[in-house]
Amino acid sequence: MKHLLGIEDLTKEEIESLVEEAIQLKSDRGVIELKPLKGETWAMIFTKSSTRTRVSFEVGLNELGARPMFLNANDVQLGRGEPIRDTARVLGRMVHGAIIRTYDQQDVVDFAGYGMIPTINALTDEEHPCQIIADLQTIRERLGGWDEKKVVFFGDGDCNMGRSWAWAAKRLGFELVIAAPKAFQPDEEFMSRLGEAPVSVTDDAKAAAEGADVLYTDTWVSMGKEAEAAERLEILAPFQVNESLLELANDGAIVQHCLPAYRDKEITESLLEARADEIFQEAENRLHAQKAILVALARGR
Repeated sequence: MKHLLGIEDLTKEEIESLVEEAIQLKSDRGVIELKPLKGETWAMIFTKSSTRTRVSFEVGLNELGARPMFLNANDVQLGRGEPIRDTARVLGRMVHGAIIRTYDQQDVVDFAGYGMIPTINALTDEEHPCQIIADLQTIRERLGGWDEKKVVFFGDGDCNMGRSWAWAAKRLGFELVIAAPKAFQPDEEFMSRLGEAPVSVTDDAKAAAEGADVLYTDTWVSMGKEAEAAERLEILAPFQVNESLLELANDGAIVQHCLPAYRDKEITESLLEARADEIFQEAENRLHAQKAILVALARGR
């Protein structure tokens, strides 16, 4: 594996290997020292801020022996001023890898192509692959795996998390239901690109929750969508993850949220607190999943 640009680009075997590596690294943390990135410097280029992504990558890089160099929107402007290909050409001659959190997927693709160094998509508007690996790790730990499991994504199904879950279902073969109002369902172009996959779309939240093993949601107002907040909250309200939906799910079903959570909007505060151990285990697993990605890229050179 040379880069991690999206779940779409990974094979079943690569996804499974990353999850197993993440579980092993979690078990070995503080016991076995692994320094495959010793002496390296990795650029963390964030034009979108994030608590979990920044902290987990900085800690992970340090634990693997590398020095993180954080660059925010004021330091490096992807796609503005200096072309992304030139930024990539410069950094590619100075640092050993790049972790990019930005808006446009093409910026990450172009950086990987011109920079000639391992490049990680830490979130774009198209995909959020690091989060999915952490989510799959949590499902493996909590449910024993995803085979014959039903995952339901509630809310804005046409977002980076909805698309990343769809690719994961296609690659791994588990059932995914996207429960979203029609205006927030994946568009025809994406579904056509996805092709045959165990993915269905519905605007009936209750029907979707029946027999679910994982109830998953994400914030309804992502960065860049603030002007649409009131309208989005009104339309998406029937797709809130709450106790009533959980009652329809299978016994032992888990609740997941990639955070940050806006209580009593996409998820009730009471359910979030009741299932906090599951949700914050998922957040912790960002560290271990991303370390697994970094190790895989180090091996892939």
